[in-house]
Amino acid sequence: MAKAQVQRMSRLMAKTLRDDPADAEVLSHKLLVRAGYVRRTAAGVWSWLPLGRKVLANVERVVREEMDAIGAQEVLLPALLPREPYEATGRWEEYGAELFRLKDRKGGDYLLGPTHEEIFTQLVKDQCTSYKDLPVILYQIQTKYRDEARPRAGILRGREFQMKDSYSFDLADEGLAESYALHRAAYQRIFERLGLDYRICAATAGAMGGSKSEEFLAPAAAGEDTFADCPQCDYAANTEAITYPLRPVEGVDVPALEEIPTPDTPTIETLAAHLGVEAAQTLKNLLVKVDGEIVAVGVPGDREVDMDKVEAYFAPAAVELVTAEDFTGRPDLVRGYVGPQGLEKVRYVADPRVAPGTAWITGANKDGTHAKNVVAGRDFTVDAYVDVVVVREGDPCPVCGTGLKLDRAIEIGHIFQLGRKYADAFQLDVLGQNGKPVRVTMGSYGIGVSRAVAALAEQHADDKGLIWPEEIAPADVHVVAAGKALQTELALEISEKLAAAGVRVLVDDRPGVSPGVKFTDSELIGVPKILVAGRRAGDGVVELKDRRTGEREELTVEEAVSRLTA
Repeated sequence: MAKAQVQRMSRLMAKTLRDDPADAEVLSHKLLVRAGYVRRTAAGVWSWLPLGRKVLANVERVVREEMDAIGAQEVLLPALLPREPYEATGRWEEYGAELFRLKDRKGGDYLLGPTHEEIFTQLVKDQCTSYKDLPVILYQIQTKYRDEARPRAGILRGREFQMKDSYSFDLADEGLAESYALHRAAYQRIFERLGLDYRICAATAGAMGGSKSEEFLAPAAAGEDTFADCPQCDYAANTEAITYPLRPVEGVDVPALEEIPTPDTPTIETLAAHLGVEAAQTLKNLLVKVDGEIVAVGVPGDREVDMDKVEAYFAPAAVELVTAEDFTGRPDLVRGYVGPQGLEKVRYVADPRVAPGTAWITGANKDGTHAKNVVAGRDFTVDAYVDVVVVREGDPCPVCGTGLKLDRAIEIGHIFQLGRKYADAFQLDVLGQNGKPVRVTMGSYGIGVSRAVAALAEQHADDKGLIWPEEIAPADVHVVAAGKALQTELALEISEKLAAAGVRVLVDDRPGVSPGVKFTDSELIGVPKILVAGRRAGDGVVELKDRRTGEREELTVEEAVSRLTA
């Protein structure tokens, strides 16, 4: 076995901190900075210090090994990309303000790549001309760029980040399904090897496009995604992707629509209190502008509208809430008293809970007036049904009906069956077996490599610091010399023996640093095994501590080397 490295902390360019950074909001941000893994360069831009780079490289290694195992081939494409390919797919504008745009000295438009579907498609169009060249899976591990409006949470949501993105190219949908399954299984192996607790959840495709889409989410309090997990069956989904079927109500005899005076009741709360009814009996109508056109969105009065779902439905159109000025010159729209009946000039989109046959109390399109017995399908027409409410704890599982559990999570991976969206844009065809051109079908698959480091820090820590899984840790063992010359000599001696056997060693040989600080730092840094050359160093005895369990035992140097090299 090749000799491993001994990293001496006396020469390590990293300083641990006793206090949390002032701007740190989440656990991973606090610990990665305090333990000397990363340092902030600018808002959303981070430098990886030696220990952090080792952890990042270990994540990359696991990803590479599992991608290579499914026959994927690694390439490296540029991060600085021309405008034209992204204009061909519409994503130059669709990405909006998140896209870093720049001009070269000649006035040419470029961007910093947020993702590379277009460029990979062009590459395959150039390199693959026959059915014999397919299927093929290509991947890269590269820095990506997105101009986050509010970069936060350390490396969890930055303006640049490390990502593995891979792309499959197949002749037929059956081949795409196979490539998708290969990636799905590879991702499971990757996250299991990394030591991450994760869930596979149904997801929306968003700006990526395509049909089937699943996310890999790591449950963590710092997560920005909310997912629903059914305690009864295996259903799990990002709340943005949860949809319920339309269930019309039939055979219910509802009296005719009746307008009723309801002065000073412009909100659901004031209306429900005034009439002495439950908010669920009322119909809330939210007005939004879709590329400037006013659209009404109807949901039960006790539910909130999920604007992410609304935006996803109307994408790539821009969606924004109406303002007071939008009511000017629109006598058909009465602020606080909008109802779906009689909205002839406004598109009406409703949640499936506003199903045909359901009766509601809603605005009468007159100031200070509402209407009751307003029946969907009888008194108003819904132009489109879209699940747009915020999912709540206890909502029924779409599969088995059991109340759902909600949790926060970090998105660590996402896989898409893109189909032919990008192949159509670039006319990606190969010559088929019959001599006729065949349009290629694609898949896209991403892993947030730097995000995985943050997710690990969120999931593997205690009140003392980080606790890295063995395969990802910056070293296999952290040797601590308590301070005296004899202890330091023994620590360095045992470090060399371990390294000769292929064990990666971080040794704290810092002179003038108290044992208490060294022990505190060893727990903060989070190497899974800690070996202390302390009070019994003169007897050739050291203490081995398991960082995860806290278990300690005294061993001779020979026993310790044997245990750690087994």
